[in-house]
Formats: sequence, C-alpha cells, structure tokens
Amino acid sequence: MAVSKSRLRIKKGIRNKISGTSERPRISVFKSNKRISAQIIDDEAGHTMVSASSVELEETKSANVELSKEVGKKLAEKAIASGITSVVFDRNGYVYHGKVKALADGAREGGLKF
Repeated sequence: MAVSKSRLRIKKGIRNKISGTSERPRISVFKSNKRISAQIIDDEAGHTMVSASSVELEETKSANVELSKEVGKKLAEKAIASGITSVVFDRNGYVYHGKVKALADGAREGGLKF
C-alpha cells in the first residue's frame, strides 16, 4: 500500500497528539478510491471494538459523500449498542473535507459525541 509522504507525516503528527482509551476510544478512518471504512479502537488494550465499512452497505459501486454519511451512522449505531457514547476522531492524515467530514457528521447524527 502506497501512502504519500505528506499524508504519512500528517498522520504521525495526529497520532502523537491523540490516543483512544477504554472510556473514550478513537475513531480511525480509512478511505480508498472505492471504499470507506472506520473503526473504533481502544489503544490501551490494542484492539478494535467496533467497525463499519461501505462494503457492509453495498448500495453503490463506489463510496461517495452520501454513502460515507451512512457508514458513519452505522458505526454510531453499533457503538451505542456496545455502550460507547464518547470518542476521539482520528482523520488518519486525510483532509477533514468531503467523505471524511460526511462520515464524522453521520457519526454525530447517530449519537456519538466528539
């Protein structure tokens, strides 16, 4: 997987500042050209608590802003069912715009606080 040097530098800077705990886990976003996914991670325990992806919804052939918002809502639904209400958002080096912002807005609409 090829990650641009600038995105990797930004990603490292973000991860130095934020970390997920069991009380307030981290939402990590990943997007490719066709898909978008997000995970809620407890960094102290080192495991993924909840995840959601555009593959699960499979409404369209590629992820767009509307589908990203649905992924955020699905993630929030699963998180609240698991007892998670407050999280930290990790944009993973991506610009907070478009699909990443739509996923965050969908998670907020679903009931997550960050």
